[in-house]
Order: sequence, then C-alpha cells, then structure tokens
Amino acid sequence: MAKYKLEYIWLDGYEPVANLRGKTQIKEYPRFPNLEEVPMWSFDGSSTRQAEGHNSDCMLQPVAVFPDPMRKNGVLVMCEVMLPDGKTPHRTNTRATILDDPDAWFGFEQEYFLYKDGVPLGFPIVGFPPPQGKYYTGVGYAAVGCIAREIVEAHLDLCLDAGISHEGINAEVAKGQWEFQIFGKGSKSAADQMWIARYLLMRLCEKYSVDVNLHCKPLGRDADWNGSGMHANFSTNFMREVGGKSYFEALMVAFDKYKDEHIAVYGPDNHLRLTGLHETQSIDKFNYGIGNRGASIRVPHSFIDNGYRGYLEDRRPNSQGDPYKIASRILQTIATVPTKKRPKR
Repeated sequence: MAKYKLEYIWLDGYEPVANLRGKTQIKEYPRFPNLEEVPMWSFDGSSTRQAEGHNSDCMLQPVAVFPDPMRKNGVLVMCEVMLPDGKTPHRTNTRATILDDPDAWFGFEQEYFLYKDGVPLGFPIVGFPPPQGKYYTGVGYAAVGCIAREIVEAHLDLCLDAGISHEGINAEVAKGQWEFQIFGKGSKSAADQMWIARYLLMRLCEKYSVDVNLHCKPLGRDADWNGSGMHANFSTNFMREVGGKSYFEALMVAFDKYKDEHIAVYGPDNHLRLTGLHETQSIDKFNYGIGNRGASIRVPHSFIDNGYRGYLEDRRPNSQGDPYKIASRILQTIATVPTKKRPKR
C-alpha cells in the first residue's frame, strides 16, 4: 500500500468566469487508483460563492482522474460540485447538464497571455514593445524571451505525463501571448482535459511569479493587439463519414440561426474581441469561409477536398469560455440539422 495525494479540482461559483479550486486528501492504495476508487469529498462552499455560511457543505463528485506529474504518487481528480445529498448537481455545475456525444471530437485551441508585474511578459512597464509581426511562431529572445518558452515547454511535458491529449504549442500574434491545443472525444472528456491543462499551467506558473491571463482582450479593445480565443474544432461521426455539401450548408444555416445562443456561452466580454479586426468577425454577424480566419466558422481546405467531410473550426469562443458550455452548444445546434445516409449505389 502507498499513500497517494489526491488533488480534488473543481469550478467555483464566481461569475461570469468560474475559478479553478483544489485541495488535497491522502489515501492509501495498492496502485494508482481508478475513478471508482476515489471517494466523494466535501468542501466549504461559503468560501467559494457556492453556499451560505449557516449551511456551507458542498460535495465533490470525482468524474475523471489523471496522474499528477508535479507530485510523487499524485492524482489529479476532476470533480463536479453536488449539493449535500451527493446526488443533486449544484447550480454552478456546468458539466452535469450539458449535451454529450462520445463520437463527437473536439479540439480546443487555448490562447492566453503570461503576465508579470501587471504587464504581458516582454512588455515594458510603461508603453508597448515593437508592433505585432514577428511574435507569432517566433524564435529568439527578441520575439519570445526566455521565461515564456521555459514555461510552455514544461507545461507541454506536464500535460503529456498526465495523459492529456495535448496536441501542440506555439507563440501567438501578440507579445507574451501563447497557445496550446487539447483534443478529446466527447464534450465532457474534451472539457475535462482542458480544465486540467489550465490547472497545470496555473500551478506551474506559481514558481515563476507569473500569472496566466485568460481575458479575451486584456490590453483593451482599442489597443492594436490581438485578443485571445479558444477556437473550437469539432466534428461528429456523421460529419466525418457522410457529410456532403447540402448537409454542410444546412449546418451553416443552423449556426447562423442560433448565433446569439452561441455568443451567450462563448465567454464574457467577447464584444471587446469580436470586432471584425484582428482575425475576427463582428459579434453580431455570422459568416463562414474556406481558410478564412476572419470568419465565424473557418472551413479547412481539407474539408472541401474530402467531399465536405471532416471538421470545422468555430473561431468565436474566447479564451475565458467554459469548454463544457461551448461544446454542448455546438452539439445542440448540430442536433437541429437532420441527417440521412447516402443511398447505396
């Protein structure tokens, strides 16, 4: 038997953006525990805006476990928040009620800024660095500095060691801005991995005295610097196997019809980012385009070349968005479009 450090991780009740929370419990196991062996636990909801002081118990229901590469015998336990009965989802539990489809694939592209002393890494305390241009996928100290590269490389290794489907990293368009990509099958699994990846990045940055800034436009709407998104690449089994031009066109009509419902869950302050500039479409409009990074939906050339089959990229979700809500809304809209298999020849 070995003592394992179980880090219970959950989303608090802050609005409009929930914060990650975590606390540790020690349990003995003969080997790395599976999900069914990790017990429910409680926490003080009055300190996380999830309960009142006179009745503060909330419950943590484990929903996914990952190895914790930052601890010996560590376990990262993603949890849903439940009411004291342990059965009823808390009102802040966005995971419990979302639409899920294990055959739906999601790839989230998480952009973010690294901040130190109140400014992005590489920015002077007063003023701005040279304009955007050489930072995106840049190499060299003038483009990306040194601490940022060290952080993102370490984060990549942590995610891989934790068993997260981390798909890659790159320096982004603005100075001090980076991106990582997470892939998952099913909205719940993909979102679980994204939240754990965010958690690992934030915890890693503690030792560098650096903050992860997920705001979609931290430098302000009027500054000539890119904002941060969390582009959502998505496909269903039907989109991959059947697809077709008529189905694609019907899908785009549906995404246009429900554009307001999408924006409502695509992250706060998106009006600051979706302005029609800096590789975005205006927040009140919907369009799509082949290879168009200024569109609401970017249609990859591979999608067209493969007979309108494959994946699409929704570029509207922002960096603070809740991946549970984002993936669920995409599936809700897809579900409104009828499907039928091609007749056999």
